[in-house]
Amino acid sequence: MVEAAETDIAVVGAGIVGVACALQLARQGRRVTLVDRQAPGLGASFGNAGHLATEQVFPIADLAILKRLPRMLLDPMGPLRLDWKYLPKVMPWFTRLLLNLRPAPFQRSVAGIRTLNEGSLGAWHRLLGSIGRSELFQEDGSLLVFEKPESRQALEALRTRMQQQAVPVDFWSAETMREAAPQLSPSLLGGLFFPCTGHFIDPYRVVCELFEAAKASGVRFVQAQVDGGQLHSAGVSLASDQGMLNARQVLVSCGAHSAKLTAALTGKRVPLDTERGYHLMLPGEHQRLPFAVTSLERKFIMTPMAEGLRLAGTVEFAGLQAPPSMQRAWQLHRLSKGLFRHDLSVEGATPWMGFRPSLPDSLPVIDRVCDGRVLLAFGHQHLGLTQAAVTAEWVGRLAEQAGGPEMGAYRLDRF
Repeated sequence: MVEAAETDIAVVGAGIVGVACALQLARQGRRVTLVDRQAPGLGASFGNAGHLATEQVFPIADLAILKRLPRMLLDPMGPLRLDWKYLPKVMPWFTRLLLNLRPAPFQRSVAGIRTLNEGSLGAWHRLLGSIGRSELFQEDGSLLVFEKPESRQALEALRTRMQQQAVPVDFWSAETMREAAPQLSPSLLGGLFFPCTGHFIDPYRVVCELFEAAKASGVRFVQAQVDGGQLHSAGVSLASDQGMLNARQVLVSCGAHSAKLTAALTGKRVPLDTERGYHLMLPGEHQRLPFAVTSLERKFIMTPMAEGLRLAGTVEFAGLQAPPSMQRAWQLHRLSKGLFRHDLSVEGATPWMGFRPSLPDSLPVIDRVCDGRVLLAFGHQHLGLTQAAVTAEWVGRLAEQAGGPEMGAYRLDRF
């Protein structure tokens, strides 16, 4: 006998995407239960770079990277690291990634990322405004700087590519850049400024504030590890370490941990892998930057936040089980040397590592399957924070069976 549903929708995953979706669904009149093995916001959402990266409309890899790949992999502290013990497991994912670099699938990915990104800024304004916390987001643009004369051609090429995708972008001379960010080093030669971007002053607090609004809207939170589930005529039964949870629908939004539950519920294997990302939080650096700054050559980002300056970046393929390599977080401080007039202080600095959920075509899965009993929202790679609010709006439409044709690129059956 299947027990009656305890809730209309069980949302599995209390990161930024799951919490935003839970709030959206509750506001649509649904009884929502949010489930996670840890408190809301303590996964990848806790330590992301905090940048609303609407300018990043290109997939995580392109053909140009292939030429630099051997040198990147041989540098243990470079922007990309592969744990060679993990290579056999990740090879199918890399094979799919390479296949998606062909012109047609690559352009589909660009179009899909761009569609989500173009809706992200407005969706965040609506969401934060609806809970009275608009101050958590600063729409002040972001800057990509370069320091080597030979990099100018690559920067100009990137500007052209972005203009072709209708991304607002301006070229800043070294003088313009130093007027806006006087603490940057005079050795920097200029950069690209993206006016329609911004940053969150505390990404973890954003999740917490949305969670409080969700609770006020009736969302119930259960701290439990969901180990599997099955579908039946009445809906979905989820097995957890706290017992069974029955719901009419389930939303799988547990980031890098979504593949196992998706397979259990739908029978579909999703080529989801994790890019381990690192940050270093510098609590003594509150006045260095007015907006997020990324280095073209050094490939990391620096974001001003309420608690200091966050240095973030790097990609590491080592799976979900290997211990973190915190020296990669400290390497971010070494990368910052020479970018400022005076070196950054590491007094009281704290390192962190988290898991980015990435699919080989750089597009998330946002879908309604199994006769509507299963909703899916995961795999946002580096853009989980950027795309969370617009994803929540889309999931709300899917729950009402109102998904539009623009959602076709994100369907589960593309795999």
